[in-house]
Amino acid sequence: MELQRIYFLGIGGIGMSALARYFLHEGKQVAGYDRVCSALTEALEKEGAEVHYTEDPDAIPEPFRRPEGTMVVYTPAVPDDHREFVWFRTHGFTIEKRSQMLGHLSQGKYVMAVAGTHGKTTTSTLIAWLNREVEGCGSAFLGGISKNFNSNLVLGEGDRLAVEADEFDRSFLRLAPDVAVVTAVDADHLDIYGTYEAVKEAFAQFIERIRPGGTLILKKGVDVAVRNRAITVYRYAYDSPCDFYARNIRLIEGGHYRFDLATPSGTIADCTLGIPGWINVENAVAAVAALWCADRNEGRDPDAERLRKALADFAGVKRRFEFYVNTPRQVYMDDYAHHPREIAATLASVRQMFPGRRVTAIFQPHLYTRTRDFYREFADVLSQADEVVLLPIYPAREEPIEGITSEIIAERVTVPCRIVTREELAETIASMQTDVVITFGAGNIDACCGKLAETLRKKA
Repeated sequence: MELQRIYFLGIGGIGMSALARYFLHEGKQVAGYDRVCSALTEALEKEGAEVHYTEDPDAIPEPFRRPEGTMVVYTPAVPDDHREFVWFRTHGFTIEKRSQMLGHLSQGKYVMAVAGTHGKTTTSTLIAWLNREVEGCGSAFLGGISKNFNSNLVLGEGDRLAVEADEFDRSFLRLAPDVAVVTAVDADHLDIYGTYEAVKEAFAQFIERIRPGGTLILKKGVDVAVRNRAITVYRYAYDSPCDFYARNIRLIEGGHYRFDLATPSGTIADCTLGIPGWINVENAVAAVAALWCADRNEGRDPDAERLRKALADFAGVKRRFEFYVNTPRQVYMDDYAHHPREIAATLASVRQMFPGRRVTAIFQPHLYTRTRDFYREFADVLSQADEVVLLPIYPAREEPIEGITSEIIAERVTVPCRIVTREELAETIASMQTDVVITFGAGNIDACCGKLAETLRKKA
């Protein structure tokens, strides 16, 4: 079938929108459905996609109602009984998951994939940036909006393709990477996997999919089976000696770090990362390791001077450790963290960057199942802040679970804690004594960022 039109069910998702942008760039007709209008869907409409927000087969544009030449791509978050999904299934359309389509597009490429229960978006985005700035090549499908590229899609020369390998719904098992980074293997998505052992097994299967002669870059200490005997394995760490790690680390102005980066072929001295936080230094070590492996595959080492400049110029990813206000009187940052380990890492970074200052954590739990599975852990890590504000659970694709609310976290938090609605949040923060404020969550809490930033700038 010659592909002329692609219809996306869930077009506003971060991974789906990158695919939609790719096909728009290729001159294909693109349309789709999403539940809500967002900055991403509005951008897609400006770029030429037709998007609607009503779950209605009659709303599907006429050209996309013909099975010949039309492909339907869906996200696993779309339920089986979605009316448009049912209509496409019963009318003879070719239908694929997002991960299947990404697998097709990665064929014939030198795939640099980043997997892990946290850290993968920043790491894969930095790989894309290093490919461009150090080697002048490479494309990418990203799981966030890169501030350097101002997009989640990167198109460039050469066969290098950086991708975020998503473990949700075992999507990453559609990829066959040449270089794979595994940043973390924590218990998550237990609504899909059931047990932590099943999560670890899926990551072991992902590692088995690395092509013969390829490379695994595994965070030191991560507990996952490596059964693939046809690959080279390297370990990386923040500051613990291994194949790739940072040493001589110095905290400099604005929470940024300067460090020397140790690699198997020598040390690259005096690197400075363009975004703050020690956790991002760790992500940078992983990204440089991937670049090093790709370059060594081509018979050379990365150019040290170009690499230093690229690291310094990296602007990060929207909603990943993103600062809105950073003054001596008020600090406000937003982070996508929605798992206890992610929140703990961000809070530890913030404590190191702003020692002795009062930290207010604002958290919107994401999914009833994740809250049910980790409410005790959420309470423990949030208690590392000085004060906590909780929002109601963001349901995403789920129906409510009886007894699972933000209250079960709040009653276990050991520092002052309150629950407010999104609509009350800015006014609540305005009335509180604040110093360093962080918003956490993978739902729609980001819609509050602008108003919170305005409120805290007034305080500053």
